[in-house]
Amino acid sequence: MTPGTSAAPTGERPAAVVRQWQHGPRSVGRARKLLAAQLDAWGLAHLTDTAEVVVSELFTNSVRHARVPDGRRIATHFERLENGVRIEVHDANDVRPVLQNASADAESGRGLALVDAFTGGRWGVSDREGVGKMVWAVCLSDGMEAAR
Repeated sequence: MTPGTSAAPTGERPAAVVRQWQHGPRSVGRARKLLAAQLDAWGLAHLTDTAEVVVSELFTNSVRHARVPDGRRIATHFERLENGVRIEVHDANDVRPVLQNASADAESGRGLALVDAFTGGRWGVSDREGVGKMVWAVCLSDGMEAAR
């Protein structure tokens, strides 16, 4: 078992997987791969494309904007729902992200708009224990997958 990853009793699939990551761009891809593997294990592989975009955008926002003291990590929490997955990204920065309307020629600012579109508006920002915030999103089987 990887440090920082939750475990279930032998033979059971964990209902949630929690992991801490180095604060850096390489961790984005690693978190995406962990989520894809977990979705497959949970029988939710059909959500992989959507969920990977969501976790990539949320995690990238933390890497880009949550300038945290050395030693602080970014945490992910992936929770199996009845018909989907809840994705959380935790960081030590108190500044909350804001959904923007990026202009057509803007080079950035579309991340949360993508999350909003891919989750049907099922996302938000919450306080967490200690410093910082948690940004969460829910990808459901009856969400954007059905609209494609």
